[in-house]
Amino acid sequence: MSDFLITHFFYFSIMKVYVVSGLGADFKVLERLQFPEHCEIVFIDWLIPEKNEPLSAYVERMAEKIDTSEPFCLLGYSFGGIIVQEINKIKPAEKVVILGSIKSDKEKSKFIKTGEVTKIPRVLPLGLFNNRAANVYSVVRKLFDPKNPKILQYFKVRDPYYLKWSVEKVAEWKFEENPNVIQILGDRDLVFPIKNSKPNYIIKGGTHLFPATKYKEVSKVLNEIF
Repeated sequence: MSDFLITHFFYFSIMKVYVVSGLGADFKVLERLQFPEHCEIVFIDWLIPEKNEPLSAYVERMAEKIDTSEPFCLLGYSFGGIIVQEINKIKPAEKVVILGSIKSDKEKSKFIKTGEVTKIPRVLPLGLFNNRAANVYSVVRKLFDPKNPKILQYFKVRDPYYLKWSVEKVAEWKFEENPNVIQILGDRDLVFPIKNSKPNYIIKGGTHLFPATKYKEVSKVLNEIF
């Protein structure tokens, strides 16, 4: 088969895209995104971490759903972007795309770096992440988008240990940038400020919730990528 035919067969055949959403978020935040017709979207649900589970072990469990017998791509949003990059190390993908996420620990915001240096996330009481605690609302708003009044509709995974563990892992994360990772950022993202990164694509007016609020612009980019 010629290279031309191989390339076109690959392009028009069904490509599975495994997707991991943001920290504490289900897939509602991504539900309006439109992918090319040849893409089959497979969502990977968040798992509850085991007690003191290392990120590497957690990533292996998250990756169990991925079928490596056929080509696949990975897409992650926010903390999910970190997870899919870790998955890519053990199960290499054809393409890795991250939305509202970072490609290395060098791109962390000052706020997250402070947590890394001070180890504050480790000593935060579990009760701070309790679903009934008043503090949860302010934590979630700062984590996603303080200007979006519908923010809690995306925040579905509320297990306190999962939330505390995840915040710790984001603060502690160390990673060397993979130049092949495709990064899409909003220019008004407060969680992962664009000034710390050199994204492949920029969503104008996009806050951290840009996959939901700027879904048409993001869908256009995804159709270019895939």
